[in-house]
Amino acid sequence: MSSSKINSLSCQGIGSGSPFLILFIHIVLCLCSCFVCVEGFDSLLQLPQSLSETSRPRSKRVFFVTDFGARGDGISNDTQAFGDAWKKACSFPARTRIVIPAGVTLLVHPVDLAGPCKSRITLNISGTVVAPKDPAYWKGLNPRKWLYFHGVNHLTIDGGGTVNGMGRRWWARSCKINPENPCRHAPTAMTFHKCKDLRVRNIRIVYGQQMHIAFTNCIRVMVFGVLVTSPAFSPNTDGIHISASRRVEVRDSIVQTGDDCISIVSNSSRIRIKNFACGPGHGISIGSLGKYHSSSKVHDILVDGAFLSNTDNGLRIKTWQTSAVKVANISYIHIKGTSATEHAIVLACSDYSPCTGLYLEDIQLVLNTEEISNSFCWEAYGSSVGLVTPPPCLSCNDSFIKQKVPSDSLQFL
Repeated sequence: MSSSKINSLSCQGIGSGSPFLILFIHIVLCLCSCFVCVEGFDSLLQLPQSLSETSRPRSKRVFFVTDFGARGDGISNDTQAFGDAWKKACSFPARTRIVIPAGVTLLVHPVDLAGPCKSRITLNISGTVVAPKDPAYWKGLNPRKWLYFHGVNHLTIDGGGTVNGMGRRWWARSCKINPENPCRHAPTAMTFHKCKDLRVRNIRIVYGQQMHIAFTNCIRVMVFGVLVTSPAFSPNTDGIHISASRRVEVRDSIVQTGDDCISIVSNSSRIRIKNFACGPGHGISIGSLGKYHSSSKVHDILVDGAFLSNTDNGLRIKTWQTSAVKVANISYIHIKGTSATEHAIVLACSDYSPCTGLYLEDIQLVLNTEEISNSFCWEAYGSSVGLVTPPPCLSCNDSFIKQKVPSDSLQFL
């Protein structure tokens, strides 16, 4: 991976698939002060002090995993104790807190943490939750899941601790690392499925087996003060994956992985990304969309204040080569940075369905050498205002209407 690689803004949909596919993407993407000067990523994220087991008195509403038999030594299997604590808290008629204290390392095998629960739950991870190192522990189980939360409403996860997917053996098995290996699935470290009113804050998620944290079919999600870290060589390790979810905000967080820092797919909407640091990784991505001639709609996405460093791409839209892909109404505003490739802006769209309603304003993307960067456009229609570097290559059309982010679009939670 090249260093200081802040690269293309792209919308891609070139190819010839079935004429019966209807895939419509309506996106308002506004990037305000996208490349913010900060003294290192750590200045964006200050995790709180961890809670020890003795930092608060026992309460009938506070369940310490050690009271359910957890050894907490990182060697003993504490899955049963963790599951029992969850079931107890979930069945409790008043607001509860499950505590993994500081200094405790909880070894947890694949586990379902199901709702609905009788009241609100806070899972306080002040210590560490670790996965088994050996993929053999998933034999006979769903290889895509490790910590699987589903059907839970009003759940908060916090505490300043760490969730460690122990992903190195999974990465070594990947066909992307060794082409002689069969291509197979690996677990997402933390999956939230069909959850509502969810808060994930002030924790570290590291060495994910594959994706680190995924939200699928969720509504009203807040992620803040989260640090996601895996090596740049780790395969398919998306930091935050958002699928078929709406009203999701990610802010004041850092993602450093081997794949997309944030990926947004399949019928997701009203996504807000604020004060976000990304890199290394593949940047912030919408897609891939349209695989297997599928239909989906992604719209109302806002990125406001992002710092991207050493990323393969900056901000991109990815589609499969299908013949009825529509990418429309996208604004790129206030973007500054450097590119390691000649084409700092790439807007490559479909012959069958060109990109329309593209809008560029106040963009300065230069090469990290003394050479001049340029733009590449294909079937891309729109306009630009003010200084845009490299010079825009958009085609104009009479029907274009300048896109603006509605003032009420931020009021979504």
